[in-house]
Amino acid sequence: MVAIKNVSIIIVSWNTRSHLYNCLTSVYKQISSVNFEVIVIDNGSGDGSQEMVENQYPQVTLIKNATNRGFAAANNQGIAVAQGRYVLLLNSDTVVLHNSIDRVVSFADTHPDAAVVGCRVLNPDGTLQPTCFMFPSVLNMLLSSTYLYKIFPGSRFFGRERMSWWLRDDVREVDVVTGCFMLVRRDAIEQVGRLDEQFFMYAEEADWCYRFKQRGWKVLFTPDAEIIHYGGQSTKQTAVEMMLQVRGSILQFMRKHRTVWEYKVACFFIWLFLVLRIPVWFIRAVLARGNNQRPRVYLSAYIAGTKILMSRGGRELSTGPKLYSQRGSRTA
Repeated sequence: MVAIKNVSIIIVSWNTRSHLYNCLTSVYKQISSVNFEVIVIDNGSGDGSQEMVENQYPQVTLIKNATNRGFAAANNQGIAVAQGRYVLLLNSDTVVLHNSIDRVVSFADTHPDAAVVGCRVLNPDGTLQPTCFMFPSVLNMLLSSTYLYKIFPGSRFFGRERMSWWLRDDVREVDVVTGCFMLVRRDAIEQVGRLDEQFFMYAEEADWCYRFKQRGWKVLFTPDAEIIHYGGQSTKQTAVEMMLQVRGSILQFMRKHRTVWEYKVACFFIWLFLVLRIPVWFIRAVLARGNNQRPRVYLSAYIAGTKILMSRGGRELSTGPKLYSQRGSRTA
């Protein structure tokens, strides 16, 4: 008889060989008590990631995709073969600290009403990375588009969407746990279903958490577990497409879960978000020196997004993989 695993750790990767190696090393080093398995889904990497896993970690279940299927679809492949009572979605550009997987499984066991549990996330320099946020809404999109949350980060009102006022230092029920580290209960998945593959990447965790909450489950955060998250190691390879993908995925969420008028207002706020940033990044692009291409990349993305919204409308912007290049894969 095959022993039931406590947790199935699912890692989606696209051209992040060195980060994936460090992630796997930390997983095997930091787990001490829970029974686990590791499943890596490679979205058609060309950097030797698959060979590294096969040679360095032969105990890992490796699923090789010929093309990039996106974050949600690839994780669903892992969930389909997972044997654990929990599944842990873990980004390939993370490093697990202080037996955090043991800790978060123990926390989930003592909170049987939680479908999802997230943990404290740090930047590489040890500073706090403010994961967890509220569901997309008209109000939250207004505050986000105007950058008021950055002007008043300590305000519970202006910082409400990203919860920028919260130090992530206590156990708290939240709307959304960020997908870089997301422990999900198997029983909840069987009731609600897997990730919605219409979300190519971004907002798929918001949609999932929303569906869990609609069925009466909780989404919890615990500060007793920590990881380092490097962030954007795949998406930065296709920066323009992925910046548009973020906004399009938010509109996708609004179109799926909100009213028609809320969706239309959301389209306007996305347009406002893009337009307000064009002059700023135009100036930065003009003043940029040397090989600094970042301002031009951002400027190109914002201009492209406004053109799409003006010529084809919000529905076109929220079509996910039909609109954008599928070269990228989320590790953000």
